[in-house]
Amino acid sequence: MLLEHFFTPKIAHSSYLLAGKETCAIIDPRRDVEVYIQTALEKGLRITHIIETHLHADFISGNRELADRTGATIYAPAAAQCEFDHVPLSEGDTVEIEHIRMDVLETPGHSPEHASYLVTDTNRSDDPVGVFTGDTLFVGDVGRPDIFPERAQELADALYHSLRDKLLQLDDHVEVYPAHGAGSLCGRAMGAKYTTTIGYERRNSDPLQITDKAEFINSMTTNMPSAPDHFHRCGDVNRAGPRLLSELPHLEPVPPEAFQDKLANGDLVALDVRSYDAFAAQHVPNVWSIDMAANLPTFAGWVLPPDRDILLVADDVDQAEKARVWLRRVGLDRVIGYLHGGMSAWAAKGLEIAQVNLISVEDLHEQVTGEDRLVLVDVRTEQEYAERHIEGAVNIPAPEMRTRYRELDPAQPTYLVCGGGLRSAMAASMLQQRGFEQVTNVSGGMAGYSAAGYSKRCEVCMNPHGPKARAF
Repeated sequence: MLLEHFFTPKIAHSSYLLAGKETCAIIDPRRDVEVYIQTALEKGLRITHIIETHLHADFISGNRELADRTGATIYAPAAAQCEFDHVPLSEGDTVEIEHIRMDVLETPGHSPEHASYLVTDTNRSDDPVGVFTGDTLFVGDVGRPDIFPERAQELADALYHSLRDKLLQLDDHVEVYPAHGAGSLCGRAMGAKYTTTIGYERRNSDPLQITDKAEFINSMTTNMPSAPDHFHRCGDVNRAGPRLLSELPHLEPVPPEAFQDKLANGDLVALDVRSYDAFAAQHVPNVWSIDMAANLPTFAGWVLPPDRDILLVADDVDQAEKARVWLRRVGLDRVIGYLHGGMSAWAAKGLEIAQVNLISVEDLHEQVTGEDRLVLVDVRTEQEYAERHIEGAVNIPAPEMRTRYRELDPAQPTYLVCGGGLRSAMAASMLQQRGFEQVTNVSGGMAGYSAAGYSKRCEVCMNPHGPKARAF
């Protein structure tokens, strides 16, 4: 038995290749599937099975794409009621790949239709070697049940029983292969390690130490991180069956004047994926800013309207193409083009340019310790803000700026700070769309502010392998 692990950063997604001697299965594939095809080819394997643990909320599956490319059969939980060709699986069913047996365990909780797959290498033993737990059990955490708010209590109850009555009944040595790791918002505080064992999690996972069901349900339904908008869309897309990539628009170069005309029509949006300092120096008016170095797919899926065409502003065509791949991973399929020649071409045509003020942490410190009144908005998460913030700063997490801009006065100079400058650039672009003309971004953010000695180090901000999305 061969197990190969694939990790997609930003969305912190784990998928797997499980193989015998000649054939293999891909478990929970991402949408762009070339990596699986190439790996199988290099190892002399045929992809014959595509296996889903559940209807993923945070990304679009590559199951139909992979089936179209390879002829493999898709297997998915029967309770998901998928609307495309597949083999539905229920508790007690088995899937066989040569000498490898996968037993289906229904483990609802993170989602109503969730299944886990218990793996046995029958060439070696009748004892299971591992279990694909999807989003039910992670390293150091369990799946959040509140993505369906109206069913959160019910799903938390189901999660408790899926863990206690099924997964924790497995032997300590059984390896755990989850679908996500640190940085994913499908849980509260996942570890950065890719795999674990049932025994280790039984003894050391904080949620699993809560044995009282009522207490567990309360823990799983309170103080959860905010769920991005696309978490409430992707499941339905995955149930219906994602569109094949060949069916999606091509990425066309759009000259500056045509770019301006398309924006003027008001039926599409423009997304600037360049660095936050390049955006500050000059950008197309009324664009969205999401720095490629930030968590582009999560924030784009969170704030961009999914029902409108998207034009990109990038450094070059390669950056635009990479951005399109990330956007498709979260179901933003309507990327139709990019600004040909970038901002240099735009400026050379004499078209209007917008800017965002950038200041250093030294200048910010002078401002906040001075006598003048300052509107300082900390756009980090509530958890980061609670850990450490500048006195007098108000907290509006960046994605919430879409609606909470009303709490601010557009006539007042507004300073924005985040972990390092990326999320605050996104918030600045939202404010500019709403008529705020005096917007300033703090370069380096709280990381720079702490490094300069003006504040104690924020452990939540500075932990590169922590549970929050890495999105300075």
